[in-house]
Amino acid sequence: MQKEIVLLHGWGMNRQVWQLLEQELQGVVEGQVKSLDLPGFGHAQMPEQPYSLASAAALIAEQLADNSTLVGWSLGGLIALHIAKYYPQKVNKLVLIASTPFFAESDNWSGIKVEVLENFKAQLLENSAKTIERFLAIQAMGSEHAKQDVKQLRAWLLEAPEANSEALSAGLDILLNDDYRDVFSTLEQPIYGLFGKLDSLVPRRSIAKMKALNGNFQAEVLPKASHAPFISHRAESLNFLKSVL
Repeated sequence: MQKEIVLLHGWGMNRQVWQLLEQELQGVVEGQVKSLDLPGFGHAQMPEQPYSLASAAALIAEQLADNSTLVGWSLGGLIALHIAKYYPQKVNKLVLIASTPFFAESDNWSGIKVEVLENFKAQLLENSAKTIERFLAIQAMGSEHAKQDVKQLRAWLLEAPEANSEALSAGLDILLNDDYRDVFSTLEQPIYGLFGKLDSLVPRRSIAKMKALNGNFQAEVLPKASHAPFISHRAESLNFLKSVL
């Protein structure tokens, strides 16, 4: 059976963000490449149970062949970690793009300031479209192609239905509260990471801590990229992915 490489997007996005990368990977890496919408995003249905990392990951796991390679961007990386831990037969390799096992800043961890995530959640209730627009800008912050990156992300976002408001809110809760450092430390599958040095959501200081947690983890940092390196620096991201997939 042919190996499958499955791309999982981040918060507020949908599978359309992968369309260029998906086409470019097809035929240059071993296996079939496909992308999936996370539950409540794009065309994907919501979980029947209350929305959580576990219920969202369960729906994704149902769509995976055994021994898949998961490529998870941002929130999609957390989903991938959950599946690798609790559905290990489904995952033979993990690639995290601008993603860590814990997104919130704490005393011993570099991440997003808690008040930033809490403010996003409050703003989401008032104006979800404006909140996502602001999030797009933060993702591209620091990139030398910031305006183009935001324009591209926005265009792809509009190619699918709006995200479910409950999924958006629950996704922020997951980023704020779900700590998968212990899970990350016990995974036995090979794990690779691609990061942007200018990323304000996933500070590069967290990469060394991830290496300390899991000796299988190998990472590359693109010096001029931000939170969406596969968009701002597609050629470099493609070369990295070709080397690890």
